Amino acid sequence: MKSDQTRLLIVGAGVIGSLYALRFAQYGLDVTMLARGKRLDALTRSGLRYNDNGTIKQMPIKTIETLDNDDIYDYIFVPVRYDQAESALAAIKNNRSKTIVTLTNTVGYDTWLEIVGDRLLPGFPGAGGDIKEDVLYAQFGTEKHQGTMFGEINGRISERVKELAKIMETADLHYEIQRDILAFHVSHAALAVANRHFYTNDGMADIEIARSDSTLSKIAADIKHNIRLVAQAGYSVIPPETKEMGDWPDSEIMSLYRRMLSNDFIIDVKLGNHAVSQKAEILLLNEAFHKKTVLTGKGEESERTASRAQKNYECPIP
Repeated sequence: MKSDQTRLLIVGAGVIGSLYALRFAQYGLDVTMLARGKRLDALTRSGLRYNDNGTIKQMPIKTIETLDNDDIYDYIFVPVRYDQAESALAAIKNNRSKTIVTLTNTVGYDTWLEIVGDRLLPGFPGAGGDIKEDVLYAQFGTEKHQGTMFGEINGRISERVKELAKIMETADLHYEIQRDILAFHVSHAALAVANRHFYTNDGMADIEIARSDSTLSKIAADIKHNIRLVAQAGYSVIPPETKEMGDWPDSEIMSLYRRMLSNDFIIDVKLGNHAVSQKAEILLLNEAFHKKTVLTGKGEESERTASRAQKNYECPIP
């Protein structure tokens, strides 16, 4: 039975999913988390525990372990790693909810469309952090260009996009409706894959190695090269802040990263436990990014997705 209040489901209880669930719950929205294993046990036992300026607090959160096909939500959010996205979507594909919002890295949507069809609404989270001993240490971006990004593949401002924008406003979250969400994802991947230089054969670089000229020079060169690849493949480089980095001298990019790596929160994001678990994602994304920009470019993806995107929702969500 559908209630009058918008129902939201978060698939997964990792850093990003937990942070969105917390924010939605704090602002009185009807949110449920789909969680399993030890994380489900912790949420059931103690609620969602989180760090608030040095104080550990707790927020009761509704949880489910399985999603019934007829358990209908207005929006299902899927904030999982790129390497987990296909399996996560496959697990919920038979549910009859109308809109599935992916909040993750990617460089294309074809396989996702094959799984969930035009229910797909691609997005990207404006957040980062870590979970330590079942306590969430995370935060949302403070600038508009660091907010939650989302948009229809065909660039239209559909009713479901408008309604999602209202949800973000209700939760007092920065957001941006992207008219070219694929270009945004490819552009962001250009930066994200440079983080591969923080990984070693057996884990993560320590802070001194991460801040070293050797590591940061590789990151700077990678970023500039990748931004050029995005443009050469025919994509718009967005947002403007990313495009501008392509014209910076290497030394300026290195200085930016060195400043970021002087902040304890950024160190956790780039080098902490969550970053360690992202290694498979970053390496797979790096491979997909170069295949996309070097071997195929924009034309092939556009041709495949255009016909599917024509069916994207342009009417109010029932």
